This record gives sequence, structure tokens and C-alpha cells, in this order.
Amino acid sequence: WVYVKADESACFKWLKLGIILSIDGTVLFDIFLSLVDFAVYDEKKKLLTGQLRKYPEKLIIYCKDLRVFNFCLRYTKEEEVKRIVSGIIHHSQTPKLLKRLFLFSYASAAPNNTDGRNQTVMFDTLEDWRDELERTKGNVQYKAVSTNEGYKVSEKLPLYFVVPICVSEESILKYEGRGIPIWCWSCHNGAALLKMSAFPKEQDDSTSQMQKAFLDGIYRTIRKPPYELLKTDDLSSSLPSLQEIQTAYTRFKQLFLIDNSTDFWATDVKWFSLLESTNWLEIIRRVLKKAIEVVECLERQHTNVLLIEETATDLCCVISSLVQVMMDSYSRTKLGFQSLIQKEWVIGGHGFLDRCNHLHKSDKEEAPVFLLLLNCVWQLVQQYPSAFEFTETYLTVLSDSLYVPIFSTFFFNSQHQKDTTTTGEILKTQSSPFRFLTVWDWSVQFDLKAQAFLNNPLYAEKPKPEKSQRKTARFKHQRQLSLPLTQTKSSPKRGFFREETDHLIKNILGKRIGKFINSSDEPPNSFREFYDSWHSKPVDYHGLLLPRIDGPEIKVWAQRYLRWIPEAQLHGGGTIATAAKILDLMEEVQNLQVKMDEEHSQAVSGDTHAVPMLRNSARLSSLFPFALLQRQSIKPALPTSTWKDLEDEDDLVKRDDEFVDLSDML
Repeated sequence: WVYVKADESACFKWLKLGIILSIDGTVLFDIFLSLVDFAVYDEKKKLLTGQLRKYPEKLIIYCKDLRVFNFCLRYTKEEEVKRIVSGIIHHSQTPKLLKRLFLFSYASAAPNNTDGRNQTVMFDTLEDWRDELERTKGNVQYKAVSTNEGYKVSEKLPLYFVVPICVSEESILKYEGRGIPIWCWSCHNGAALLKMSAFPKEQDDSTSQMQKAFLDGIYRTIRKPPYELLKTDDLSSSLPSLQEIQTAYTRFKQLFLIDNSTDFWATDVKWFSLLESTNWLEIIRRVLKKAIEVVECLERQHTNVLLIEETATDLCCVISSLVQVMMDSYSRTKLGFQSLIQKEWVIGGHGFLDRCNHLHKSDKEEAPVFLLLLNCVWQLVQQYPSAFEFTETYLTVLSDSLYVPIFSTFFFNSQHQKDTTTTGEILKTQSSPFRFLTVWDWSVQFDLKAQAFLNNPLYAEKPKPEKSQRKTARFKHQRQLSLPLTQTKSSPKRGFFREETDHLIKNILGKRIGKFINSSDEPPNSFREFYDSWHSKPVDYHGLLLPRIDGPEIKVWAQRYLRWIPEAQLHGGGTIATAAKILDLMEEVQNLQVKMDEEHSQAVSGDTHAVPMLRNSARLSSLFPFALLQRQSIKPALPTSTWKDLEDEDDLVKRDDEFVDLSDML
């Protein structure tokens, strides 16, 4: 328990950005108010609401990053208790306006001292999309369009996106972007992954007939030999709903919101049954299986895949991202993965503001869709660590960044919302332009020593070809499957699109689409053959990666979910012990390199990148750099917030939060 009592040595600050507890000037911990999930008080752990008869003596704050803080307010002045309780209720429960978020206060005075080395492709220009088409060799059948400039087509679409060459600008304008196959990525064999937002289910007959004719033309012209089959998947019927995902995660996270040892050991007795009852790991398995099915269509069957969802901004983002991580080794680099998130999620229009419930307006819209993706990617990272340039620590801090209120990356529903809100506030206040920071500039949150934890020292970097081979070398998929990659037989007489289009269109216009449209040539167990065949071969870390999804292969992301529970850590064990020895070896190699340079140049070489000093690895916890040796004891090695960057911003950090009187909220 932390006893909150004002004196000369201890300082408990309640600020607009968060809560800081320091002793003798040393910050022990800090809590972003945007991270507060809920709070309970007193022995019965009643939920903290505005309906209070008396102010509590004990307070427990549960955070969205699963940290739990216990406060004893028995010796605190009543005015300060009132201020603390009112602030927590105000920031964790009361609906607020977007412009009232600390994001805008910070953006108006954001520092210009970032390192400027962020090379993540932001996909906010037409040139970025054309470069991506060229990189994936998709520019033969697809084109980048600027039809939505000024958001004249749809506020949900980005300014620039990619569509099949056959799609005209008039069609995009006429149907406001709905029913338009939007390109996500092209496979090495030419097959493409596309997504599409469905037409509204309830339409009058004339409108339905027009849309049917439009889709008929689209499906006919997408076919490019030898890819005659277009397979579609309505994710809303083949995957769990957003409500089911939210319910499962709510149950799942309760297993880790533990504030005392007694509760931990009580749940440990029935851990497996509790874990299974949440259904969270089963949802992860189903999502990974769906991604593998899509990979099979692209890789083995050489067919285009069209993902369909009501808005194409939730589960479409999850599946398209996973497919690219599995099939494109560039997406497994840190820069490539960040560019992928920008393309499919940030610019793609995922509603971060609603799904993360930043404004506390509607719990019905809340769903951990992006967190679901990170959980799925973590399964791949822990199964094939050498295939990824980043570590699980990178994924952990990325999940924490969802709620850091100084980055704009995860705080808007769409590019349109960000642009219009920003422009409106500037005109209204006549202030200077906002300088929104991107989360991809990791120097804002971490120094070089801490950033080293985000990079995988065992990453199997792709070797560069010899200069003599560069001209003749052609890109070829390195992974050969035991099943022959035979080309799908074309059969003009069968007339796939003529026979199947009507059935397809009826489903797309509001009825349920089957999981896949199966070709008569495709055996029913082809998925299992494809899956087992791949896993019977040696792994190519720069080729196709398929996760193992059977039984206990799907695991709990221990670092993220257990890092704040001291009882769950292994002293001197876990992956950190191995990482410590590797980093020690890297340090020795760097020192040897410096000595060699000194001998050759008779001078000390320049600065080198710092490597974390992890001496005496046996004394480290398995959950380092996040774990605490004891509850509320020391600050973790890796910072959990951005106070480092805010130290010089006195006006922002030291600004008290607006006091909210409970009587005004009743």
C-alpha cells in the first residue's frame, strides 16, 4: 500500500496528465489518467462512482496496461481525497469531448527535439502508395487513386488508396466507396489480397439492382488470367463478433488484475479452467486459422482473396495484417511492421477512438481489435523469434502506447477526423498549427539504452546478393511446399463469374457469405494438407511463416499480462537470462571492435550504439525489464510513460488538472 501523506519528503501530485508519486525528488511511479480503467475502494472493493456517502480510506486503481495501485488515504486531508476521487471519476468514467484530450494541449506546445530518424512509411501521400505497389509488383493490375481528395467520396476512406485498374473514378464517387475492392497487398505470384465494405443490407429493389449490376461488372473485370477464381470471405460470419471479442478479453484481463498475493494463489489453483472459460486464446486460434486459410488461397491456389466486412476497418485489418506478416518478410522488420500498421490501421480507418473508448462515450463500441492483432503477432514472434527484427518487448510497449495521450497515432477514428478536428481547432483558437507526434518516433519515450530492448539481437537478417548476381537475380519464393504449386486450370466453358456472380452479389448485398466458395477441383481437407506440409519442412525465416495453432501451441503473452505480478516471475530464469548473455557477448564484440579501430587508426573511434548492461543475469527477473521485485517497490528498467520527454515542459507537466466537484456530477 502507498500511504498518501503530504510532507517535505513525499510528494503526491495530481496533474492534468496523470498522477506522480515521488520521494525526495525521485519519481517512484506515474499513472497516465488515460490509462485508468476503473477504481474500487474500501475493503469490499466497491466500484468508485459519483454516488459516494463518504470519502474512502483505501483506493485501488486498475490500469489498462494491467498495473494495479493501492493507496491508503486514511492520513490524507479531506480536501485532497476529494480532489483525487473526483479526478479519477472524471477521467475514467465521465464522457468528454475530443478536443479536451491532453493530446491537443501537448500538440500545441510539442517539442522540436525529436531525433527525426523515423523512416516509417506513413501512406499519407499518393507517392507512398505507388512505391508500395512497385515494391509488391502489384502495379500491373492495380492503381493508386486520389479520387477522395477533399473527402468528396467518403469521410471513412483515406485521401489516397489503391483499386483495380478496371474501377473508374465515377464508380467510386457514385457508391461512396462501398462495394469497391480496395487493394491491400500483392503476393509474389501475382495473386492479391483485397478488402471491401459491404453495401447496406436494407435497400429498395431499384437500388439493389443497380448495385448488383455494378458488382457484376467489378467481378468480371477483376479476373486476370491465370487467376480466374475470386474467393470471398465475409468475416462477420466466419469470425467472432466484436462483442464476443470484447466479452472474452474482459474476462481474460480479470485474471491478471491482481492486487495481493492471496488473490494470486487463489486463482492459481484453478488457473487452466479459468483461462479456458475466457475463450480469449480460442479467439486468437480462430483468427490465426483464418489468416492461414487466406494464405493458402494466395500461395497455393494462386487466387485473389476479397475480405468483406460492414466497414472493412476491424477484422479486415486484423486478417490482412496477419497475412502480410506471414508472407512478406519486410513486414517482419521493425520499419516494415510500423509501415504495415500505418497502411492497414491508421490510414485504413480503424476507429481507435471508439474501439479504445478514449472518450468514455459508449462501451458498446469498445473492442480490443488492435490488441487482438498484437496477441496474434506475438504468437508468431515467440514461435519464430529469429524471423523478426523486433522483440516481444517492442510489442508490449506498442500495446501500452495505445493509451499514451501525447501521440496522435491511436487517438482518431479516421484521417478525416484528424484533419478536420485539427483544422477546426486552429481556426477557432487562432493558434499555431498542432504538431502531433507519431508513436513510431521511439526517442520520445525511450533513450537509446531502453530502445535496444526493442531490437532482436538474434534476428536472421536477409543476406544481400552479390553485385554480380543483382542484375540476373529474380525474386523467387524461397519456401517450396511438398504439395505442387500447380496452376489452377482455366475452364472458359465453366464460366465461373457468369454462374456464380448472382449468388455472390445476393450475399454481398446483405445475406451471409459462406466461409469460402469452394472449387470442385479443391479437396475438402486441402487446408490441413497445406498446414501439415509446410510444418514438415525446415523454416525459411525470410519466406512464408505459418504459426502452429494446435492445442497448447497458443499461449498466454506472459510478458504483457504477468509483468506486474511479482509472484509470477522467475528469478534468474526465462528468456531474459538468454538475452542477457547475448547482449553481454554483443558488448564484448563492440569493445573488441573499438580496440581494433584504435590500433589501426591510433585514435578512439566515434560513438557506438549503446547496448543495455545486463550483468549478473541470474539476479534478473524473467519478466525484466517490466517486473518489480516486490509490489510497489522500485521503478522498472524500461520506462512506462513519457515523463522523460515532458521534464522540460513545465507549463504542461506542472499544470494542475481542472478540479471537478462531485456535487456537480450527481
